[in-house]
Amino acid sequence: MEMDSVGWIVTAVAVLLTGISKSGLGGALGGLAVPFMSMWISPRDAVAVMLPILIAMDFAGIRAWRGKADWAELRLLIPSALVGIALGTLAFGVMPDRVVKGAVGLIAVGFALDRVLRRGRGAAVAGERRPAFAWLCGVGSGFTSTLAHAGGPPIMIYLLSRKLPKAAFAATSVFFFAVINLAKLPFYLGLELFSRDTLLMSAMLLPLVPLGVFLGMRLLARIPEKPFYLFATAALGLSGAKLLWDALMG
Repeated sequence: MEMDSVGWIVTAVAVLLTGISKSGLGGALGGLAVPFMSMWISPRDAVAVMLPILIAMDFAGIRAWRGKADWAELRLLIPSALVGIALGTLAFGVMPDRVVKGAVGLIAVGFALDRVLRRGRGAAVAGERRPAFAWLCGVGSGFTSTLAHAGGPPIMIYLLSRKLPKAAFAATSVFFFAVINLAKLPFYLGLELFSRDTLLMSAMLLPLVPLGVFLGMRLLARIPEKPFYLFATAALGLSGAKLLWDALMG
């Protein structure tokens, strides 16, 4: 694997944005690094490079958000995500990434637009816990996370519908991804995605992890509750648009 200086700079910025997003915005922009890195290395190598980095971010986030996650939500989301991981492993190398990205992107953009259009009127179902919807989002997140580390939008769709306090929103997403990223590790080992080069590249990017998590928490602390949800909705829409673009241009 070889990347020029531009590739390293773009990758470093994407990793920083991933840390900021995972610790402050529910991981909406967490799927940026893989498509950017895939401009220089293969997508399989890109997901292998990112997994150790994501796990390190998760552990940093767990320490920062300990005691603030909503475990009632996690008990619904985590088992379904494990099902999604198993399905994603079976589909790895069979289902085109662009199809998965296009479907997730379309759903994310549609949900973000719906949130904006219904803002101020109040949706009747907003804030209600719907187990079937939680399972659908959990399976979708596990599936897309396995293929491209793009599991943020499905989980954001669910958590935004629940209207959790912003600290619980961020903490729940951090704990959720900590579990599913660790769960992906044996599947990636079984698929033989890791190599000496991918592990070396991961190690070179790891120093960016604490900076990204720190910046994400600082950002969250400075945003009031209502603007936070507008910002999170905008981030979800942008991440969906990026996935759609990748699908169309891939």
